[in-house]
Amino acid sequence: MPQNTDYDSTTENQAKAYRNRLNAWAITRISPDTKPVIVARFRTRSDADGYLRHLRQVIPNTTFEIIVDYQRDEVVV
Repeated sequence: MPQNTDYDSTTENQAKAYRNRLNAWAITRISPDTKPVIVARFRTRSDADGYLRHLRQVIPNTTFEIIVDYQRDEVVV
């Protein structure tokens, strides 16, 4: 079966922006001395929750938060 391989650059850019928006959930490490650092990104909230539980067991003395990480230039209205 032949595949459509004729892509223009706008299609590729739209696909890349869409893939970047898929991983909207992020876990950040909160430190009082520095700004928050993103540790991992996830497609679903439940995946982020599961990994957050794991991080809190492995590194109990560190503060982590789940955030929605939409980057302003990639959001399409």
